[in-house]
Amino acid sequence: MSQPDRDNPYSFNEFLDWRKNVDYYADDPFIQKVVRHFCGPDWEKVDDRARAISAKASFRWRDMAESIAWPEKRPFMMHYDGHHNRIDRIVRPRETEIMEREVFGERLFSDSATPWEKLIGMYLIYQNSEACIACPLTCTEGLVKLLEKFADTPETQRILRHCKDGIDGDVAIGAQYLSEIQGGSDVPANLLEAVEEGGTWRLYGTKFFCSATHADYAVMTAKPRGSEKVALFVVPSWLPGNREKEVRNGYTIDRIKWKMGTSELTTGELTFNGAVAYPVGPLDRGVANVVGIVLTYSRLTVGLAAGASMARSLREAKKYAEFREAFGLRIGDFPLVKLQLREMERFTRRTTAGSFKLYSEFLGLEGGLKGGLVTDEPPEMRRKRFDVRELIMLQKITAAADSTDIVRKAMSIFGGHGVMEDFSSLPRLYRDAAINELWEGPRNVLLTQMHNDMKRAGDWYAPADFVGSLLRGADTSLIRTYAAEMTELIAHPNLFGGDEKTLEVCERWDRFCTDLLHSYQDLAQAEVEGSVR
Repeated sequence: MSQPDRDNPYSFNEFLDWRKNVDYYADDPFIQKVVRHFCGPDWEKVDDRARAISAKASFRWRDMAESIAWPEKRPFMMHYDGHHNRIDRIVRPRETEIMEREVFGERLFSDSATPWEKLIGMYLIYQNSEACIACPLTCTEGLVKLLEKFADTPETQRILRHCKDGIDGDVAIGAQYLSEIQGGSDVPANLLEAVEEGGTWRLYGTKFFCSATHADYAVMTAKPRGSEKVALFVVPSWLPGNREKEVRNGYTIDRIKWKMGTSELTTGELTFNGAVAYPVGPLDRGVANVVGIVLTYSRLTVGLAAGASMARSLREAKKYAEFREAFGLRIGDFPLVKLQLREMERFTRRTTAGSFKLYSEFLGLEGGLKGGLVTDEPPEMRRKRFDVRELIMLQKITAAADSTDIVRKAMSIFGGHGVMEDFSSLPRLYRDAAINELWEGPRNVLLTQMHNDMKRAGDWYAPADFVGSLLRGADTSLIRTYAAEMTELIAHPNLFGGDEKTLEVCERWDRFCTDLLHSYQDLAQAEVEGSVR
């Protein structure tokens, strides 16, 4: 029993000193294994780049991310200057602007960086959560991939160069503005109007969820006048020479939204009144290209970011459990805590390994997903492309949900300290993880889309063959069980009825999709750890 001591000597310094000196990559043997397993003959180059980026992400950028997260540093709008000129200036902390320049200065999307260098760099940066960096990074990647395929004018080629390698030392940032007030995921219902005036396309109307509002360029959906088809455009935030004057390109930022998470990142409501826009790709293929290219990279990022946030949460919870004592024991010695940490580690490793395995399969698709389900390719390639398309959505909904659960469990290891904003980064990681569950398609939308996809593919790709392809190398009885369940669920006409049978199928489909992706992730983890060759 302890005696009273008014000068209580207790200190968290041992734990804090450890946390202050952790290197996200050098001190994580598992992610090093993942890199070695999936990155092929280039793994040493990727490993070197990871160590260099981690030396910044783990310390300098980590500290900046912590600093800008305080409520008093949230971005705000300055709509007018002192002379009543409309400027719509987004006022952000100085640390944000410095970190942004340094992160984008890594030129992860340059041709000089391999895809794996880019991926591990993003994984390490995402361990600092959003920090006004994560969303702009993946949006810029989507913009780059879109323009690599469709840039065919001096303007779009310049934008591509600006985003990949920079111009005069300045590397551009991209955004994507798709959502409108009548429906975020329902892109075909967009009403923003595109009008060709004197050979120049201009946009008129409103967008309701515009994240990374500070970006240099945005990918935007709009309908050309008189058309029901959605087209895709790239819109500069400023026309040449106007950034310094703070004259925006024919649009206003009406307000910045107040969000639960990713609060360092501005999300705005915008009105376009003649903004100059550059079309990318065929005007009648906007939805296919935004889903097949832009959203594909964003959804891949959700899985990667989930693994990153879990890794940081697990690491800090595990160490705290070794440090903290209660009732005469290290809390990590309590069986229930030990089990909780074991489960957190399993989810962290399966998610991280799964995201790298899926990326390796995505890289193996020449030309990416290509949009849509019907192609004239050989059956084997057609099925591969379908596998990856569905895996990306499966990973998005599953990893996003798992990350909120794992970060919440990590917070619980800290007890009351787990929700203290000035004690650790975990509350911020938790709020940001919740945003990822909704970003790029909420769970119910993607579950419905996948069921529709499988119905449409039924005449050339049986559910049993799909399951067998995804889980190649798994136990045959597990594959048979999944195949039987999926065959029955896909036989149901659709997920739109309100009858009890449809509700039952919806419930089973939701659970099935999670279990299927977890089994895929478990195979990936087993590969990394040497159980599967």
